[in-house]
Amino acid sequence: MTELTHTASDGTPLHAVTLGTGDSTVVLLHGGGPDHHSLLPLAALLADRHTVVLPDVRGYGRSRCADPLRHTWARYTADLVSLLDRLGTAQAVVGGTGLGSTITLRAALAHPDRIRAGILIGVEDIEDDKAGEAQAAFLDAFAERALTKGLEAAWAPVLDMFPPVIGASVRAAIPRSDAASVAAAAAIGHDRAFRDVTELRALRAPVLVVPGTDARHPTALAEQVARTLPRGRLAPVAVCETLRTPEDLARAVGPPIRDFLAEADTWARPARSGQAASP
Repeated sequence: MTELTHTASDGTPLHAVTLGTGDSTVVLLHGGGPDHHSLLPLAALLADRHTVVLPDVRGYGRSRCADPLRHTWARYTADLVSLLDRLGTAQAVVGGTGLGSTITLRAALAHPDRIRAGILIGVEDIEDDKAGEAQAAFLDAFAERALTKGLEAAWAPVLDMFPPVIGASVRAAIPRSDAASVAAAAAIGHDRAFRDVTELRALRAPVLVVPGTDARHPTALAEQVARTLPRGRLAPVAVCETLRTPEDLARAVGPPIRDFLAEADTWARPARSGQAASP
């Protein structure tokens, strides 16, 4: 495993680690709360064939950023592009859990030339205006608790709402986290990623969708996203209550992701002379 730091376009230093030395690059972005450690077991299952890159998303882990104004979807997307530039990677498969799945979608729409396939593990809810306002207020209250009472108190009333693997990943990350940065990251609730699932029709890259099973990552939404995406595919597994650790998550989602990436490798190959390119 190799550690690296890259500088975002606004000058913020951001942290990542890489595993493997394969020809193809896979970037996996963690959800809101954990850090890159939550995806290390999954990365280890993929690193025999790929170079797997695990960033600490801005505000989490070692990518500290305590300015709420610097937590927007456009900024997160720019951070991903800066990382690809730092790696010298023209194109990558990008995926993530929760927050990371939303960044993946935003980046694939904004930079189709850089994202050749996507992996969504637990798609975040796409709220209407009323629900969006409620989610922003919920995150504001979380940020206030984090700043005044600490991260353990901030997360205490929240984690039982999610599958055990999410709670375990968040709790493990708390000692490695900066409370002011995590509180600032909660400002993302004021920047709507999408207003309707139909916005995803413009995404032409192949995408594997692994459903979530909780209210924040609803199964029905994942199914709708897979149907809406022109090249979407629903995985035969889900992030469910039986998954309790990052190792459990890796064992569950690793096989369908490996199969998907094997196909992505064929999509990336240039056509031979006189032969059509792969779809």
